[in-house]
Amino acid sequence: MTTLAKLLVETLASAGVTRIWGVTGDSLNAIDGALRDNGHIAFMHVRNEEAGAFATGAEAAVTRKLAVCAGSCGPGNLHLINGLYDCYRNRVPVLAIASHIPSTEIGLGYFQETHPTKIFEECSDFCELVTSPKQMPGVLHRALRTAIGRNTVSVIVIPGDVSLLEFDGDTPAFVPPAPVRRVPGDSGVAAAAELLNGSQNVTILAGAGTAGAHDEVVALADALKAPIVHAFRGKEYMEWDNPFDVGMTGLIGFSSGYHALKECDTLLMLGTDFPYRNFYPEGAKVIQVDRDPAALGKRVALTMGIEADVVEFARMITPLIDAGRPHDFLDKARTHYANARRDLDDLATPAKRGKPLHPQYVYSVVNEVASENAVFTVDVGTPAIWSARYLKTNGKRRIIGSFNHGSMANALPQALGAQAAFPDRQVVSMSGDGGVAMLFGELLTAVQLNLPVKIVVLNNGTLGFVELEQKTGGYLPENVGLQNPNFADVARAIGLKGIRVEDSGGLKAALEEAFAHDGPALVDVVSNRYELAMPPTIEAKEGIGFSLYGMRAILNGRGDEILQLASSNLFR
Repeated sequence: MTTLAKLLVETLASAGVTRIWGVTGDSLNAIDGALRDNGHIAFMHVRNEEAGAFATGAEAAVTRKLAVCAGSCGPGNLHLINGLYDCYRNRVPVLAIASHIPSTEIGLGYFQETHPTKIFEECSDFCELVTSPKQMPGVLHRALRTAIGRNTVSVIVIPGDVSLLEFDGDTPAFVPPAPVRRVPGDSGVAAAAELLNGSQNVTILAGAGTAGAHDEVVALADALKAPIVHAFRGKEYMEWDNPFDVGMTGLIGFSSGYHALKECDTLLMLGTDFPYRNFYPEGAKVIQVDRDPAALGKRVALTMGIEADVVEFARMITPLIDAGRPHDFLDKARTHYANARRDLDDLATPAKRGKPLHPQYVYSVVNEVASENAVFTVDVGTPAIWSARYLKTNGKRRIIGSFNHGSMANALPQALGAQAAFPDRQVVSMSGDGGVAMLFGELLTAVQLNLPVKIVVLNNGTLGFVELEQKTGGYLPENVGLQNPNFADVARAIGLKGIRVEDSGGLKAALEEAFAHDGPALVDVVSNRYELAMPPTIEAKEGIGFSLYGMRAILNGRGDEILQLASSNLFR
């Protein structure tokens, strides 16, 4: 007998799915049994469904293939939501199986009842309830094609009793959608070329949509004599082997990237939905190229919007760019970047013996010790800042994070997903102390599933980025302090290799030991709480905010914070 649960599992197996992340429950019993009978899909038992969704998104990101998570009825699948929002905003192909209460009880206020089709609507492009056997193949195939074809989240809601129903109809094979090339029209490319040829100072802003287009975008920058500013999600695709790259802009960016964007007369946006409006140039012409038409003009008024794959656009327009363009603007941006890069590197120095480590130094040493094809997963906040500035890409490394959703606690579960997909590849979670503690139970998952992830915890005893935001707003830091354990001791107690670093002199050896370990390992690095992560430019309101913070700290008997700040790496 073929049940709907068996049909679901067999279809997923035929689509190449090898893992389902989640926490089981009674409404998933039929699917659990189908997985056992099928034998080709492993159930990856995490400690929180949220972590399962994060892991699923990371698996999809590193493999660029469909990945699947599941949650039992009510609270079980509710826990998926935060991770699914991240998957949705990162545009990765994910299917979520949300099991439901018995179909006969829907609408009657049953135990654990929710309305999943409403709840998941905002973080998916497909969400349907299955109520009958005849409905199942069509709904399942549509869900899979939507997730794969649009690089998005699909959700199938299925009551536990419905998954046990017998399916006796035809079972058509699942046929995935063929990849689509979005080629711009000749007239649009010609108009863009005319505009660019008439511009003096062109800057390229490159995002995640430049994946697979590195050489073509570099060639276009060469033709335009244009500096390339990369968004965080564009870093792994455009930073390396690129003489035109001048760093990032935004709150965690470089001054060189900020000025290259602000001072151009024409901005060419390639595959990016960079959200921070105040970092865009004022009065410049803007051309945006994106495969998603809904992204065009979302952040800034456009002169031209072109729906196309970046690689196709770059190939077509580069031959139309006039030769002999001036390169003064490019030279200025390159010089600025070299100075900014030198200043950042100068901060990556060992702290005095016995003092908490400078995070810049921690991340620069991680960059040195990590393998050339390492996958880094990055927590939000200060770990994202230091990763953006000190982890170097090379075309082989990957950097994954909650870059659009901005959730805490993403790095550890994302590392699990990447490690499961590539068990022989080095995966390093660059975790904050707040982030790793929020989903601390997933360290148990790493041990139980024997996933050899390496977790580097930046242990500064605070929610660092929130504290910085409070200070720039003129507030005394409140409710940001963290009373942390010795994370290395805790790690050892639950089966990981744990190493604590309290002095700069022991950092490199500790990382090398942890990275060479054949199982999961955690390195607890005691770092400087008072290290300022300065934005690329400080506006007047931020300067006033710091001044207000300083006065309030002194008036409230907290002048020691000012002294600590003055002795930080920033003021060496």
